[in-house]
Amino acid sequence: MGKRAAHEFGAGASPVAELGEYNWQAHSILVVDDEEGMRNFLERTLARRCGMVQSAADAEHAAELMARLHFDLLILDIALPGKSGIEWLHALREHGYTGDVILVTAFADMETAIDALRGGASDFILKPFRVDQILNSIKRCFERARLSRENFVLRRELAEARTGAGLGSDVTGLVGHSSAIEQLRAMVRRVGQMPSTVLLQGESGTGKEVVARALHQSSPRAQRPFVPVNCAAIASELIESELFGHVKGAFTGAHESRNGLFYYAHGGTLFLDEISELPLALQTRLLRVIEERRLRPVGSERELPVDVRIIAASNRDLAAEVQAGRFRQDLYYRLAVVDITLPPLRARSEDIPDLVQHFMQQLSAQLGVAPLRLSHEVVSRLQAYAWPGNVRELRNHVERSMILGGFTVEALAAPCAQQALPAGELALSLAEVERRHIERVTADCAGNKTEAARRLGVSRKTLERKFAEWATDDPALAALDGREA
Repeated sequence: MGKRAAHEFGAGASPVAELGEYNWQAHSILVVDDEEGMRNFLERTLARRCGMVQSAADAEHAAELMARLHFDLLILDIALPGKSGIEWLHALREHGYTGDVILVTAFADMETAIDALRGGASDFILKPFRVDQILNSIKRCFERARLSRENFVLRRELAEARTGAGLGSDVTGLVGHSSAIEQLRAMVRRVGQMPSTVLLQGESGTGKEVVARALHQSSPRAQRPFVPVNCAAIASELIESELFGHVKGAFTGAHESRNGLFYYAHGGTLFLDEISELPLALQTRLLRVIEERRLRPVGSERELPVDVRIIAASNRDLAAEVQAGRFRQDLYYRLAVVDITLPPLRARSEDIPDLVQHFMQQLSAQLGVAPLRLSHEVVSRLQAYAWPGNVRELRNHVERSMILGGFTVEALAAPCAQQALPAGELALSLAEVERRHIERVTADCAGNKTEAARRLGVSRKTLERKFAEWATDDPALAALDGREA
């Protein structure tokens, strides 16, 4: 750019636009303009605000830079030597570039502007322009990208809410007051602040996504996206594209380029549930992405930087899966920097009343029905049940009970029985069956309530409350209750 053009660019410029609290350092910009003065000016103006700024004098050099580096935004002059800016923009979109493009030119008419916007330009600015014009245009582009990510995450969360996903937490905390859940809270508070990857293990339905969300909310990334993905729910031939994205024509049916879940989780947390279901070949790619913090969309030759914290979860023992050759050892160690095992519900049955009340409050608004009365008898029966489906099963039971207008605790009888009943006991009431079974197990343990509670799948506190209730009416049981602690 000559001296006159440079003077026009700076002349009459208003003060630099207020950038607010938005973090421009997370973004990269490529300036493509054949006028050296314009390139230098924009580089100086933007370099102190953005994470990376590069420049090129023509489309050929710009293409070389884009083959090696990722740019969130292009500032592209229309009048370039060789291929024009609009022609190159059309080619970029055809090859899958999804970033924003601001077109600038000193010579334009309405037809040119329309052609630019049809080609996929995010904005169109005439030279000479003021500094605040270009800064505000850039800011709008970055804000649109941020909103796109947030809207994507919100749509996923709404879809999960409609299908009943989520196991009952206010996101910032975990429901219950048992020692197990208090220890888990303390772990979340400590680990949440760290950038390390986390592996959550435990039985199905124990609330691994709830803990993952709590870790995210406790982290410096809390204001950025939390993107959950169930690896078991995506077809193996599609999961690579779902995670990393793809370019147009990458495979049959790829009619348009598409961003992956890593893109939408940028700056935030990606929760990979049921990670043991990932194919071994994809485990290799995931390990590389975690270690190098760069990914390559399917069918693309360009690598993109990623800034994502990984939280993974599995209901299988991943160490055993490694031994069986079904999970990569190096990926396992990379994920298990912090390994948290979630307790099953039967190990914290004292939390059941809190969980039931929590679920009733959630479901009351969704179902349009009033919460049910939670009697002592209902609580006792709920706590006596082993809950093989854990918190998820409990939530489903509460929902069913609210729909039917009362707690259907009788339906919980069958899974509680851990020993076959003699034929003469088949006519007993559920309460009597429960009592005799607990008495039998406790007697087999020589009165050791700690061991009996472990075998029954309930807490010792629940077992002691049962004995206290029964002992008032049964002297023989009172004697049994008086045995060892």
